[in-house]
Amino acid sequence: MVETIARPVPTDARARHAWDVAATVTDPEIPVLTIEDLGVLRSVTLDGERVRVELTPTYSGCPAMEAMSDDVREALLREGYRDVTVSLVLSPAWTTDWMSEAGREKLRSYGITPPSGNAPARGDGPIRVQLAVKCPRCDSLNTRELARFGSTSCKALYECRDCLEPFDYFKVL
Repeated sequence: MVETIARPVPTDARARHAWDVAATVTDPEIPVLTIEDLGVLRSVTLDGERVRVELTPTYSGCPAMEAMSDDVREALLREGYRDVTVSLVLSPAWTTDWMSEAGREKLRSYGITPPSGNAPARGDGPIRVQLAVKCPRCDSLNTRELARFGSTSCKALYECRDCLEPFDYFKVL
C-alpha cells in the first residue's frame, strides 16, 4: 500500500469550513479528483475575515494551477467569504505520495492507472525502476509505454497488450 502524507487540516471550526469548501474544487484536467484528493491543497488559514489558501502545483508550470486558484477563490466567495487570497507554494515540491487513497481509487475507476509505489527520494541515491504498470480496465500487467507524456505532462500513455486498450498512467513524482 502506498503511504499518503497527512494534510494539516484545520481544527478550528471556521477554518475547517473554509478548508471543506476549498476541498470541493476539482482538478480541471482530471475532473474526478478534488484538489484535496490530489494533495495540492496545502493549507487554509483564517485571519479575521481574510482566508488564505495555499496550493502546491503538481509540477512547476502546471497549466491547471491558474484555473484551480480561480475555482478556489470563486468557491469561497460564493460561500460568503469576502477576502480570499490563493497563493502557490513550491516548497516542498509536490509528490504523488500526497495523493489520497480515495483519489487513487477515483483515478482507477476513471480509467487512469494511479501512481504505484512511493516517489523516489530527492537527491543522490538509487532510482527505482518500475517493472510493470497495471491496466486499469482488465488488471493485466502485460502493458507497454507508448509515450512518456500522455494527455498531461504528469501522465504517460500506455497500451494493454491483453485487452488492447490505451490508457493513461499517472507517473510517480
